[in-house]
Amino acid sequence: MTEQERIAELRTTLHQHNYNYYVLNQPTISDRDFDALLRELQDLEAQHPELFDPNSPTQRVGSDLSNEFETVVHTRPMLSLANTYNKDEVREFYERVQDGLQGEAFEICCELKFDGLSISLHYEDGRLVRAVTRGDGEKGDDVTANVRTIRTIPLQLAPHGDWPKEFEIRGEILMPWTSFEALNREREAREEALFANPRNAASGTLKSKQTSVVAERKLDAYLYYLLGDELPADGHYENLSKARAWGFKVSDAMRKVSTLEEIFAFIDEWDVARRDLPVATDGIVLKVNNLRQQRALGMTAKSPRWAIAYKFQAEQQSTILREVSFQVGRTGAVTPVANMDPVQLSGTIVKRATLHNADFMSALDLHLGDHVLVEKGGEIIPKIVAVDEAFLNEPRGERVEFIRRCPECGTELVRYEGEAAWYCPNETGCPPQIKGRIEHYVSRRAMNIDTLGPETIDDFYARGLIHNIADLYDLTVDQLSGYNDNRIRSARKTIQAIEDSKQVPFERVLFALGIRFVGETVAKTLARRFHDIDTLSRATLDDLLSVNTIGQAIAESVIRWFADMDNIFLVERLRARGLQFQISEQVLAEQSDRLAGKTIVISGVFAHHSRDEYKALIEQHGGKNTGSISAKTSFILAGENMGPAKLEKAQKLGVPIVNEDEFLAMI
Repeated sequence: MTEQERIAELRTTLHQHNYNYYVLNQPTISDRDFDALLRELQDLEAQHPELFDPNSPTQRVGSDLSNEFETVVHTRPMLSLANTYNKDEVREFYERVQDGLQGEAFEICCELKFDGLSISLHYEDGRLVRAVTRGDGEKGDDVTANVRTIRTIPLQLAPHGDWPKEFEIRGEILMPWTSFEALNREREAREEALFANPRNAASGTLKSKQTSVVAERKLDAYLYYLLGDELPADGHYENLSKARAWGFKVSDAMRKVSTLEEIFAFIDEWDVARRDLPVATDGIVLKVNNLRQQRALGMTAKSPRWAIAYKFQAEQQSTILREVSFQVGRTGAVTPVANMDPVQLSGTIVKRATLHNADFMSALDLHLGDHVLVEKGGEIIPKIVAVDEAFLNEPRGERVEFIRRCPECGTELVRYEGEAAWYCPNETGCPPQIKGRIEHYVSRRAMNIDTLGPETIDDFYARGLIHNIADLYDLTVDQLSGYNDNRIRSARKTIQAIEDSKQVPFERVLFALGIRFVGETVAKTLARRFHDIDTLSRATLDDLLSVNTIGQAIAESVIRWFADMDNIFLVERLRARGLQFQISEQVLAEQSDRLAGKTIVISGVFAHHSRDEYKALIEQHGGKNTGSISAKTSFILAGENMGPAKLEKAQKLGVPIVNEDEFLAMI
């Protein structure tokens, strides 16, 4: 067997194993054996770049290269469905179909309405060639590169199948509950805004500029509509059954019925059973099954007459508000939390619900002892949506007011302009902030002291071993082990990880310090502009605002941080322990003024570097990044699939277009 034949064989085998594992949930080989086959294929593909295939199983992991999304006109418009919210409206739909078909017998296909992002998948010769979002129904975004990372979507159908030469299959991209909860836990730990529901999370993920991010978040897909000129059957249900046999993930909940009573039974069954599903659903879709009858019933301007969506009511429960507590996060943001009598909601017992911020809480006009309506619906995070009006005639308790002092340290709270949250400004004396900053400091993307978790940090703080990040460098093996021989090995590992962190480069140290609004990208920008901590500490507001991407809020936050003598003392202690507080000579040597005075727009998909890397290179060589083209634009750094609107505007204004190789030669 030639290496080319072996590559083809491995691709076919791995596609089948992916299908067995992710669609059928019936793996036939171990993870170790699968990984061994995948590694073999990766090695062979590396030796034969001329045999590259975007649908290869090796492309499932995505990359860090950025994507621009091209707008694509749908071959067939993706119309939305008319919604109905009660059984009377379902009955009316059923009767309209009867009238439209003039008494001819018909069947209805009942399906679950998955709550995700609509997608159109196009296949030619059994291969995925294009994936397009719904967009406005007439045109959508080409997200093929991202969709290829979703393991439940087949990239290559089994050889010699009876599928049409060309067809389109539509469905929903979803984020399973488990992936959603894990993602929100990560965002909460970083004090980032949480996604409200899996639909928003799936949509945000699918539009990510980096396919590697999409791959990490483990999206899923259910397909529910087959289109084409040569479909295998005259029935919608039968076509989807065929699609399932070809390797597509089609819901087992799909059912073909004939009577209104059977439709109602399906609705009642899944209004309860949906709560046990691994993905979010928000209703039922009813479709006339026969394709000829669908054509006879036709369309309105916005939706088909042969289909309708029945939306489940968001589940609400009434319970009693007992107390509002206030939590302090790493940045000092204070979040109100409602504590209620336990109530069962969407399959779980709920006792607490976020009240978000002072404005949200005030708008609800809450009083202790109020009967409140709590809702999850499509959301995993319980929230109070209103006071239960059925009990408003009863005497009400004390009105709930947002606190004015920190519940942990008693410091008067502040509210920064443009911020919804109130903050405790006592950054160096408020325990949750202290422990939260230490957790941030040791995190993987900061100093990467991976042997210290939240529980260990809490223990060290309680024992008085650490009060700030500099104290980490004074810890000893004996302190951590408590002179217990069984703990010496782990203690030594922790001390070594702390010692290793002294080699972390300046830009990550700057991020690890936890200056409000200074994330990874901002820290890198500041490090490359000011070179060392001392120059940054002396920077004026104008100095900071002159840096591309640094706005008023970031600049003021940096100045406030360095104006605090406790922070200056902290930096000096860390400097004395040997941490990196200046950018490396290598990075400095790579800087130049070759792009000084030039304003550059980046557009397209790149082969050599990611978009973020190109932005960094532009700034490293004195240039300025901007997102829009104007007469002041010096040139456009263009990759593949440059946006047509940008191309047209560039040509109109006479702005030069520079490709990757030309740009790299330029710098």
